[in-house]
Amino acid sequence: MFGIATESNAALSLLQELGLAESHLSSNLQALAAADSKYLRDLKINVTNALGAETLNKKEAYLLALSVAANEKVTALQEAFTAQATANGATDKEVAEVLACTSLLNANNVYYRFRHFMHEEFYNTAQAGIRMSIMANPVLGKEFFELVSLVVSALNGCELCVTSHEKTLVGHGTSKQRIHDAVRLGAVLKSLTALM
Repeated sequence: MFGIATESNAALSLLQELGLAESHLSSNLQALAAADSKYLRDLKINVTNALGAETLNKKEAYLLALSVAANEKVTALQEAFTAQATANGATDKEVAEVLACTSLLNANNVYYRFRHFMHEEFYNTAQAGIRMSIMANPVLGKEFFELVSLVVSALNGCELCVTSHEKTLVGHGTSKQRIHDAVRLGAVLKSLTALM
């Protein structure tokens, strides 16, 4: 193998927990293991804690994780999180809706971030012209659709979208702890994708 056994075991243990085979051990994870990086243990704890947040059931946690993997274009994680979400009760329609939401929010985040940067009346009043019919009656319900939208918007750095989705969630009665846990999950999994 490579590096110190405890750290290579931490890298493999992390992959195993995510439902990934040893063949997905990236050169980045190998480099951390070879350097005996204690960060591997921190990362595993962070991922475990984020996916196990009390305010999110397992299906929700893995669907949010799927949105991060799709947003960051990490196919191995996308497949693993799809399998985990499905194992925890997600339907094909729910998985597809998370993927569609992630795609839609990528368009919205670019467009609304541009409007926010410009601070110009013309752009602020112009019709967006972006169809968003999937938001009208989401399979996963409006609250969870908004939660996915918030996480993707946070990942993509759209302040206008983040504040709008957070306000909508609070209006739905979503606890700030649930909002916090969802965004923390997105942040932690984004840190994982940097190593995949």
